Amino acid sequence: KEVMPYAEEKGVDLCLEHLNSRDFGHPMKGHPGYFGDDVGLCARLVRQVDSPRMKLLFDFYHVQVMHGDVIRRYRELQPIIGHLHVAGVPGRGELDSSQELNYPAVMRAVADSGYTGFVAQEFLPTWTDRVLALRHAVALCDV
Repeated sequence: KEVMPYAEEKGVDLCLEHLNSRDFGHPMKGHPGYFGDDVGLCARLVRQVDSPRMKLLFDFYHVQVMHGDVIRRYRELQPIIGHLHVAGVPGRGELDSSQELNYPAVMRAVADSGYTGFVAQEFLPTWTDRVLALRHAVALCDV
């Protein structure tokens, strides 16, 4: 709350990111001991700040690992979401058919919600051609 007047004055959004605490395999995959590993808690904190410039960073990977039901959770929290991250689950890999999230369906829900912000590709590439992996992910999310 102390920094929000400055963010409001400058027209800057601040985002609190929910992260999972379950995956111990790699620093980009999980964050053991992280306080904000419950997306509901993070949403309550964002709302308690009570500023139009305080937002939730909704990372579909972390939400799926900790909670599942990502489309319903996204729809419930969409009014306070300021930014989106996508990555394959499990493993935070490419958004391909080996993953459990159906990103075309997820991105249709995002598009239908009226979200106009950015969607960041935050996966750890495993394909030999990393540029092809990124192009594939962007195309998959372009609904």
